[in-house]
This record gives sequence, C-alpha cells and structure tokens, in this order.
Amino acid sequence: MSAGYLLKRLLLAIPTLFGVLVVVFVLLRVVPGDPVTMMVGLTASEEDIARLRELYGFDKPIFTQFLIYLGDVLQGDLGVSITRKQEVLGLILGRLPVTLELSLFAMAVALLGGMMLGVLAVYRPGRGGELVADGFSGLGLAIPDFLWALMFILLFGVLIPLLPISGQIDPRLGFEPASGFYLFESLLIGEFAAFQSVLSHMVLPAVALAIPLAAIIARILKSSLQEVMTQDYILLARARGFSRLRIVLREALQNALIPTVTLSGVQFTFLVGGTVLIERIFSYPGLGNMAIEAVINRDIPLIQGIVLTFAVMFIALNLIIDSTYVLLNPRVRHG
Repeated sequence: MSAGYLLKRLLLAIPTLFGVLVVVFVLLRVVPGDPVTMMVGLTASEEDIARLRELYGFDKPIFTQFLIYLGDVLQGDLGVSITRKQEVLGLILGRLPVTLELSLFAMAVALLGGMMLGVLAVYRPGRGGELVADGFSGLGLAIPDFLWALMFILLFGVLIPLLPISGQIDPRLGFEPASGFYLFESLLIGEFAAFQSVLSHMVLPAVALAIPLAAIIARILKSSLQEVMTQDYILLARARGFSRLRIVLREALQNALIPTVTLSGVQFTFLVGGTVLIERIFSYPGLGNMAIEAVINRDIPLIQGIVLTFAVMFIALNLIIDSTYVLLNPRVRHG
C-alpha cells in the first residue's frame, strides 16, 4: 500500500507542475509593463523594440507563447535571461547549490535547537527548563525570520562585529568549488581557510532562518512527548525505576519523533522559500537573491525558471517527507 501511495503522489506532481507553469506564465504577461522596454530603455527605436519582442516571442498570442514555452521546458530549455543574456538553466544551477546548502544548514540548526528545547521542557516540566523552552518558542513564533536577520546585522555587524554580515566567502581566498557547494566541498578537499570563511558567513542567515522553525519543532516535540509519557509502557518503565532522562530519551523520544519529523519536513519547504528575503538582506548569492533581482528587472524567462525550480523542490521535498513517514510509521508501512 505504501508503494502505491507514493506512486500516486508522484503522478499527482505532474498536474501540479503544469498548473504552476500556467499560473506563472499567465500572471507574468498580464502584469503591466513591457520587459523589453525596461531592458533597452526609453531611447531605443521602435524597430529595435520590435526586433527584441520577436526574438523573445512576445509578439505572438499568449496561447502560442505558452505552447512554445511548454515544449522548450519539456526539452530542458528554460530560455535565455533578458537582463543577464545567459541560459536560465545555467544561472539556476549555478545558484541552486548555495541556497540548498544554506537551507540544509539552517534545518540542522533548527532540528538540533528545537529537539533540545522540546526534550528539556518535558525533562524539567513546570521548572526552569520548560519556562526556557516556552519562552524561546514564543519569541521564535512571534518574530519572523527577516526581523531576526535585521537584528543580527545590527548586533553582530554594528554593536559587536564578530561575524560577517554580507556575502558568502572572503573574496581574497579565491575559492571556487566545482560542485557549487562551498561548505561541503571546502571541507572535503581540506580547504580549511575557505571552510571557516564560508561557515562564518553562513551562521547569521542560517540562524535567522532556523529560529522560527526551531520554535515550531520545540512545541511539536514537547506536545508529542507529553502525550507519549502517558502511555502504559512509560508507566511500566517508571515502575522499573528508570530515570526520567532515560525514559524521555530512550523510551519516549522515538515514538514522539514521528509527528515531529513529518511536520518539520513540511516546515522545511517554507524555510527554503524564506531564503528569498534572508539572502537579499545578507547579500547572499543564492537563488532567492537572484529571484528578487529578476522580479525587479521583470526578467520573465528567469522568473519563470526560478518559480518552476522552487515548485520542483517543494514537490520533491514533500515526496521525501511522505517516504520518511512511511518508514517511521509501521502501521502505514505494513498497512
């Protein structure tokens, strides 16, 4: 049943992607403003504008434009950026590893912090541990990630300048990874100076992204642990004299992780989307930063390519989450 369920979800991804293509394609063409005029300026001649409109296919009916674009996408061609004059697919593949690396690092920080706080709240109920966890969760949920980012820049960039607040790596190092994954590749090949620089640049944007998610994870895990702690096998473990820490970590945590992992995975998709503002604030050269530049310049081919990439990422993440849930939950796996 689980394999059939995952196959069904995979097949449903096809109309979802098609719907994203249609909505984005139509919306970008009904918004006022001509991207060709924005690209060449007001001083260009009518002949030059007409020639560029023909080059990018903007002179054709919108339905014809969509059919051409759909055919190109199916062949792996996302078009050419109007402002950058480069293949959209190449631009995206160049920036995507940066965003993925930042998102994964932020997710690791959120999981570690959120799980520690959730366990602490249940290990020390009604005491300082629970108060700290609840206070952090309240702050994390009340303050959005971009406000955390601005506060970090003020604190660590102005008042206590300990960490870099702009860019991804010290340009004087001249490190250019072949894979695009700066942090992982610098560690693997032993470029420790580059690794330290990348890590120091990544800390603030990653923590800004991670705090709201860590707050959610802490609350979910606390609630799940509290429910599990009322089960019969937990009462039996208490009767056998096990310490509360052992009961929480070894007996209750495994079952409490199922809803936590599932909902954390769903929230990770929002974390990836949140990189758009965070990358802009920290001048981080990822896909989100490039997306804002594309919107400002009304670079239609690049916007379409980035939105399609984010849609594919979200669908892939949801499939991974479903697969993980099936593996963790025996009732679903053997249903």
